[in-house]
Amino acid sequence: MSLPESLVQSLKQIKGFDEASFRAVHQSGEQVTSIRFNPAKYNGESVSDLLNTETDGQVPWCSEAYYLKSRPSFTADPLFHAGVYYVQDASSMILKEALKQSVELSQPLKLLDLCAAPGGKSTLIQSVISAESLLVSNEVIKTRVNVLCENISKWGAANVIVTQNDPHDFQRLGPYFDVVVVDAPCSGSGLFRKDPSAIEEWSESHVDLCGQRQQRILADILPALKPGGVLIYSTCSYSEAEDEEMVDWLLDREDIESISFDLDAEWNIMGTVSTKHNGYGYRFFPDRLRGEGFFLAAFRKTGTAEMTQSSHRYKKRNDRLNAADQQLLKPYLKLPEQYFFIKQQESVIAMPIHLEDDLQALQANLYIRKAGVKLGSIMHAELIPDHELALSVMLADDTQTLQLDKPDALQYLRKETISVQTELRGWALVRYLQFPLGWVKILPNRINNYYPAHWRILNK
Repeated sequence: MSLPESLVQSLKQIKGFDEASFRAVHQSGEQVTSIRFNPAKYNGESVSDLLNTETDGQVPWCSEAYYLKSRPSFTADPLFHAGVYYVQDASSMILKEALKQSVELSQPLKLLDLCAAPGGKSTLIQSVISAESLLVSNEVIKTRVNVLCENISKWGAANVIVTQNDPHDFQRLGPYFDVVVVDAPCSGSGLFRKDPSAIEEWSESHVDLCGQRQQRILADILPALKPGGVLIYSTCSYSEAEDEEMVDWLLDREDIESISFDLDAEWNIMGTVSTKHNGYGYRFFPDRLRGEGFFLAAFRKTGTAEMTQSSHRYKKRNDRLNAADQQLLKPYLKLPEQYFFIKQQESVIAMPIHLEDDLQALQANLYIRKAGVKLGSIMHAELIPDHELALSVMLADDTQTLQLDKPDALQYLRKETISVQTELRGWALVRYLQFPLGWVKILPNRINNYYPAHWRILNK
């Protein structure tokens, strides 16, 4: 692997950079695989037994995450499709520690993951916030929104809204969010070891272009952050222009102050300070820790809060589900009284009842791709359950269930015919081990497979 010499030379003055070991780790061909479990689904049993593969220690800064000794075929693991875990680079999981040290996570918060696809940081954020909080997961690029919606659905939470908007659009809300996470589009040098083809796309001019885009994104989104709110900025770039210089650019503003973190020295995350304002940043070098190249910095917005959209009381929705139809939903839900239900075309959507005004505020100002959990559609006084309901953590524990072994579970995930002996009839939840995968309808002479066609496994 031939690293860009201009990049290597530019890093020589960076604290923690060791040219020889940096080059060596990129030449090694080593690949680090890490996964992060969904705490709402994972029950704490042996990770190695659950995955049928060997682990190689816990990710130090994220207690739900583990390294794997080898990379299995995640596509061939039903638990991956059930949203039991997410495959994510360990370095980016430091977001959990950044949130823990900068925000009171037990409080009801409004959080925005601005550049969210494919959903790694959003699923992490959702796992650490309170049930009373709201996460808005945004992706401006249309072709990337579908995979974001899919991963949010697999994670199973109802307190997430997926939007597809330009950062500037969020200014319509006024200072609305307590936390804004910007994992900014960047030149990608931190991924060279993972994806050597990225080297061919890297150039100094691309770094400059990315820096300009990052400034525009940050300038557009800062008005949507409340005074006292926290901005977390990250890149997968080594370049100062996208990291420390961006810290200084933010600190040029009078209403932004830098936040420092207390990180365990054994983690080998390198603390750094910006040249102009001595703002704090944190660098991840793959020769020092088990993860890819990454940079993170956090900031607090100062000033006094003004009245925001969130304090406005909206009129009662006219798309609420009627009482008779709500009764059809209750057998499927653990705590139906905690949600409000609305009808969108033929689908029924559920969200936590305390987020009703927030949904209306966002609907009035943004383009929403997904909100809460889609429960299904009601036809002839019957709920036709949706796949999102099967994967959600709001599903009732006593839902009629069809247990499958791994071969049959994979057959189901390919959306092929499954042939198992059962006395059950009607709608049934398919489970592998104890984890839901989706729905079937069991008839006297066959089992209809309702796994979503666009999610099906294509390989044999």
